[in-house]
Amino acid sequence: MRPRRGAHRARHRFGTDRRWSPMRLYSKYVLPVLTHLAMRNKAARAERARWIPLATGVVLEIGVGSGLNIPIYGPNVRKLYALDPSEELRRMAQPRAERAGFPVEFLAAPAEAIPLAAASVDSVVTTWTLCTIADPARALQELRRVLRPGGRMTFVEHGRSPDPEVVRWQDRLTPVWRRIAGGCHLNRPIDLLIAASGFEVEVMERGYSGGPRVGAYLYRGVARRCTPGSDAPGADLGGTEIATLAAGCDRIVHSR
Repeated sequence: MRPRRGAHRARHRFGTDRRWSPMRLYSKYVLPVLTHLAMRNKAARAERARWIPLATGVVLEIGVGSGLNIPIYGPNVRKLYALDPSEELRRMAQPRAERAGFPVEFLAAPAEAIPLAAASVDSVVTTWTLCTIADPARALQELRRVLRPGGRMTFVEHGRSPDPEVVRWQDRLTPVWRRIAGGCHLNRPIDLLIAASGFEVEVMERGYSGGPRVGAYLYRGVARRCTPGSDAPGADLGGTEIATLAAGCDRIVHSR
């Protein structure tokens, strides 16, 4: 008995067509909602309330997500570029953008290729984002490129713990965790990545927030874009050296 044509199309559409694979459907429709819910916790709200109002002028936020930071920006913001490659998250952020007291322009692009001119923004903001970017070193170089000289980056990021036992678990869990959490790495050395990308850290606080320690060690603060010839650590490192820092933790995990 020959199969019906419609059944053959259905098997092709949902079986072999990668557009309809379970992981792609999960990443497109389920993960954005889970991310939004996870980022609404009390500890994250407290960090946002403290650091986000420091951004001023024309602001670029990478990984804007569902727009939880948008209502927290202060009155000195003139415009916000809200960058996120996820169509679903940008859609979720739209209502908050419409209620903002400043214009918000969404950018559908990855942080490694920011569609803005050099030295075109006064401030950049990144919150719980550098952990998920495929190439964080390149993204930080892009942030430095679009910042005007002396411009500042405000960051709240989780990353590599200083505690050996916690680090062991971060390294063990990251290969699995990043597959189900949108590429999130638990073990990236955020402080080293920022310093090696041509930023001079003005304020940096480190410590655990609420929740399991493997994902709760935070780096938060403000870093300034260094000018050429600056003596700031890492200001003259090339892309290879910076990428080595970003890839180091993955190499440790894969070599075990």
